[in-house]
This record gives sequence, structure tokens and C-alpha cells, in this order.
Amino acid sequence: MNIEVLLTEAEIADEFSESFEARDLPEKFFYWSSPSVKAWRALAARSEEQLRGTWETLASKAPDLTKPFGKKVPIISFGAGDGMKDRLLAKSLLAAGREVKYFPVDASQTLLEIACAAAEDDDCEAMGVKADISSPMHVLLAADVSESPRLFLMVGNTLGGFDPLDQIRNIAQCVHKGDILIVDGHLHAGSPIEPTEEQRRFVFAPLTSAGINTDDGVLEFSDKADDRLDGLFMLTRRFQAARDLRALVGGREISIARGERILLNFRYLFSKEAFRWLLMSHAGLKVVGEMPSADGRFMTAVCIKG
Repeated sequence: MNIEVLLTEAEIADEFSESFEARDLPEKFFYWSSPSVKAWRALAARSEEQLRGTWETLASKAPDLTKPFGKKVPIISFGAGDGMKDRLLAKSLLAAGREVKYFPVDASQTLLEIACAAAEDDDCEAMGVKADISSPMHVLLAADVSESPRLFLMVGNTLGGFDPLDQIRNIAQCVHKGDILIVDGHLHAGSPIEPTEEQRRFVFAPLTSAGINTDDGVLEFSDKADDRLDGLFMLTRRFQAARDLRALVGGREISIARGERILLNFRYLFSKEAFRWLLMSHAGLKVVGEMPSADGRFMTAVCIKG
């Protein structure tokens, strides 16, 4: 198994301690620890059920979609997780006689190992890239693992885990003539979303890894419009301590006073119009296909260089 490391375990451990001290835990830490991996895979299983129809359709079209690529199809997946969605496309291409090389990109060593092992079980050549995709430099370096034409994936509302105005531009800079980007977004339902039990466990998991229990405080979810763009919404999550706590992070104790809040990862949601604007007007991409999920909660777009 081959994994290229741009983000070391020592770096992410130090950053986790610093972020905990700052009471602000960004996206990459929600896929890193064992509790986080377990909680994310349970949550992703439900998402895969919602999006299976979309991905089966994409998989059936993948050989024709990538016909201009020729025999070889590199797949670079930003925020790949365990790669379950990606595998549907890769298996369809392999069945059509194409040579697929799969490059999952993620901050989680565990999830990269799962994604690469699963791809290799499908007789697909794989190389993982351990990177922080919130870093423009890491995104560019990850994209450069293969020459164009390339099939880029950013799915499972990975875009919504970062500031989408910055993130989609960073991704679009990697898309050259002949490349294809498949990206999806979680659509806003028009009313506050009640978190599921799986979502609560996922959000709480980094705190669990630091020795904080669910009865040590309260999770708070809020949904608000982002004034920068009509149709852009931000779902925030916070933990408020119900008593004085001591968290064990990176081998050291961090004191958290009763009433203190820790900002947890956020999620951006979109109207259809805002999602299209981000891709086309903001990032300069050309949308050549759109696929809504069966439940209407996700929009998947196939994009090329504009």
C-alpha cells in the first residue's frame, strides 16, 4: 500500500492540541481519531443510501464521460474518506476495459488505508495522498500526482465542510482543459434541520477522543444564512461544558471551565441557485450535467474548465 504524506501524524496531533486550546476544532479532526472514524462511517452509510441512485447513474455513464481520456483514467478524490462512492465509478471503468489509477486524498490515515485496500481488492491501482485539503498548496500538490486528463471528485458535501467560496476556487485552479470535476452539495431544505443521532455522535467524536462524555455538556446546533451570498447557509455546532472539565489532548491536560464553549466543525448548505453560482460565476467552471438525489437533498454537478 502506497500513501504519500503531505500532512504527518505529528503535525495533525500538534494542530489538534492547538485547536483544542483555542476552543475551535476544524473539519480535518472529525475523521482522525478512532471514535471519529467509527462515527463517520456510520453516518456515511446513511448518506450512501441517499446518494446510491445518483452514483449508480454516474457509474453507468463514466466510461462514456471519460472516453476522451483514452485508455487510462486517473481518479483524484478530494476528501475521499473510505472511498465507497468512488469505487462505483472505478469498478464501472475497469469493467469497460479502462486502466484506472485511484488517488484518494484525505487527512485520515485510517480512512486512506481503507480506501486504498478496497481499491486494490477491486484490482485497481491506488496511491493515497495524506493531505489537508483546506490548504491550497496541498490541493495543488495532490492534483499533480497525475497529468491531465484527470477525473476529479469532491463528493459527500465535502465542499460544505470548508468555506465554499475559497474551497471551490482552490479546486477549480486544479481543473485544466480536458479534466472533469464531479462535485456535489447538500441543498438547504428551507427550514432548520434536526440532527440525527448519527450526526450527533459524529460531531461529538473528537471530544470523546479527549475524554469528554456526552453528559459533560450540551451540543448546540444552529442554522443561519450567510450574508455573502443569497442561498448560502451555515450549520454550526458547539459544545457547552456543564461543569469544569479536564480534557486529555496530546498527552497533556487542558482545563475547560463550566459554561465555556468549543466550536466544532460547520457545514454549508446551498440553494440550487447558490450552488450553480459558486461553480460557474465564482469558480469559472462550466456545468455540463446536473443530477439531483432521489430525495432532493443533494445536487451533483459534472463540470469542466469554463
